[in-house]
Amino acid sequence: MSTAAHRDWQERAGQASGETTVPVPALEAPTGLRAVPGAGHVTLTWDPVPEAIGYLVHRDGVRAVPPEVDVPAVPSCRFVDTGHGAAAYTVAAVIGADATGPFSPPVEAAPLPWGAATVTSAGTATTGAAAVSVQVDARRVTRELPRPWAYMVGSEHLSHLLSTDESGGRPIGEELAAALRLVREQLGVRTVRAHAILGDDLGVYKEGEPYDFSGVDAVYDKVVSLGLRPIVELGYMPRDLAADPSRTVFDYAAVISPPKDFEAWGDLVRALVEHLAARYGIRELIDHWAFEVWNEPNLSVFWSGTPEEYFLLYDVTAAAVKNVHPDLRVGGPSSAANGWVEELLVHIAESGAPLDFVSTHTYGNAPLDWRPTLARHGHDVPVWWTEWGPTPTHFQGIGDGAFGAAFVLHGMKSAAGRIEALSHWVASDHFEEVGRPPRLFHGGFGLLTVGNLRKPRFHALALAERLGGLELAAEAGGDVGGVEVWAARHDDGRVGVLVWNGTLNNAQAAGAAELDRTITLTVEGLEGPYTLTHHRIDAGHTNVEAAWQAMGGGDWPQGAQWDELRACDELAELTPPAAVTGPTLTITFDLPMPGVSFLELTP
Repeated sequence: MSTAAHRDWQERAGQASGETTVPVPALEAPTGLRAVPGAGHVTLTWDPVPEAIGYLVHRDGVRAVPPEVDVPAVPSCRFVDTGHGAAAYTVAAVIGADATGPFSPPVEAAPLPWGAATVTSAGTATTGAAAVSVQVDARRVTRELPRPWAYMVGSEHLSHLLSTDESGGRPIGEELAAALRLVREQLGVRTVRAHAILGDDLGVYKEGEPYDFSGVDAVYDKVVSLGLRPIVELGYMPRDLAADPSRTVFDYAAVISPPKDFEAWGDLVRALVEHLAARYGIRELIDHWAFEVWNEPNLSVFWSGTPEEYFLLYDVTAAAVKNVHPDLRVGGPSSAANGWVEELLVHIAESGAPLDFVSTHTYGNAPLDWRPTLARHGHDVPVWWTEWGPTPTHFQGIGDGAFGAAFVLHGMKSAAGRIEALSHWVASDHFEEVGRPPRLFHGGFGLLTVGNLRKPRFHALALAERLGGLELAAEAGGDVGGVEVWAARHDDGRVGVLVWNGTLNNAQAAGAAELDRTITLTVEGLEGPYTLTHHRIDAGHTNVEAAWQAMGGGDWPQGAQWDELRACDELAELTPPAAVTGPTLTITFDLPMPGVSFLELTP
């Protein structure tokens, strides 16, 4: 892949299509900053700041979140810093994508050295892997379990569903369809979002000719047949309607220009929505579909116009959608790296354009919390992160192994209850934005490889989906570090407990022994005998990438190697099933970083 092909993706972290700022209220510096050292880490906590959407953490004056992460702030008042020595930490509240308040006074701390004596929650000292106690109360339901992964998933442009070409000897269209079916059946996903529905590869618009929606029908009929509904990202620009058709992105040359005629663009959008309503039913569209205006217009790589032209595009597009039926949902700004949300809210307050959801993107971090900003502007609409994943860059392999599994669980738990949709970008490695996959494990965005092998992060989301519908009270104590827990109960009495160990420091994606933990899990309030199963995702379990390397690796499997890999692509048991008879379960096990354990108690 050429240097120029990779260069575009660095723009996610900074370059915008123009400057646009809005005044925001002043913020106070966070108070109560505390730094607690543990084995291999320092855990920072602080008091919340009203109206903050997140917090920027600095270590010795430099952002503590890794530079590869496109949004450097974290959403909650806790941050675990790993892989560094002694440092002075400060924290500032964030109110918008570019609006940060003053920093707190500094607090100094250093991690405990690996193997140093640490104190467990019970008060006893240990010098091995640091100890963490996890407590779950099976009697105490906290809420219905939110499932932010299940609303939406991303996909390569949907004309790929019609492709009869091959990647790695595998049929592209057939396998992309199978991948979308898998995320529907095994992850509970209900909708899919993709680029370029108005691109020239589907032949919708030719100047002076009637609209041709046959290509759109072909791909949306396929999506609906898979049990999914589209989130219709309205873009990119048909070449004949573009003000500058030479401005393109991706290997398939999607046109990123504003329209040369905004009225003609509005007519096209209205005609598309009318056609979809006639084909699938207006009630179906109102209840299950939605329309998003463009993709990442705050990056010049995706929008060659000005901010003002995008906001005009938003107004015209939203009006065209609502002209078909006022109850159809439309939103945006579909921005990269958390941008232009406040700017859109300010704009529609002046223009009167409708807004049924806010959408934005981030990678490598948990999403921020835009609810205080929406409330400040008088809006109570859902927040959809319509793109999200371990990394914003192509061909970076950190997401293909166990690091990706712990990462997606961290993000989903953070989003649960405050974000309706946290959409993993994307379902499948059948993806060609900067060229088709060069090898099986190439650091692709997909949850599934070419060949539909399940990566560890697919298995992690499948385990989250396997949790019951009723969330249970659960907490971790001791030298917690990056350990988190999520537990839930089914109506039939099954109890599921997910415990994972991760970090945002992707330099430690392959593991760090000082961050490994010994977990003592206690589940109280059990009724009747159970069978306990314990499944694991880590470097050596439920890790098809590791299995491929053990087979000798290479670019692509050949012949029987595909069958051998499929035999490895199963959820691995850490220990054989065991009987549990008492009202309380206590079990101790090691949990590496990165690693995920899923314990299930079945009556």
